[in-house]
Amino acid sequence: MNPIWKAVIGLSALIVAANCLNCRKCSVGVFGSCFFGSDVTCDNATQSCYSGEAKFNATGFLTLQTRGCLDSDLCGLTLTGSLLNAAYTSTFSCCTKDMCNGATSVQLSLTVALGAAVLSLLSGFWEL
Repeated sequence: MNPIWKAVIGLSALIVAANCLNCRKCSVGVFGSCFFGSDVTCDNATQSCYSGEAKFNATGFLTLQTRGCLDSDLCGLTLTGSLLNAAYTSTFSCCTKDMCNGATSVQLSLTVALGAAVLSLLSGFWEL
């Protein structure tokens, strides 16, 4: 292959990589604290960073948070469902600047994080 074409292809790849969006990622967040948080570079198909919340109707106070990359078509949606017979409502809000969905991270063990989430869920069942 001609060296000029190699240079054009290499430069194009760098430009595409430079245009990828960087977002905060949070797999699980409870009470405003993110467990297992990190920074992530979205792929080229993803145009938005998002912050999502799932509110459990039975407990009234338990809200799980998540953050990361999301296709813009899913931004602004409100979804409903149930987990272990507990109804929840999820919402997704998006932004399009690097790290615009900022979140603080707290590194806790998986056992502690899951235990806190389960206890919060169960407290709603005991009130019923």
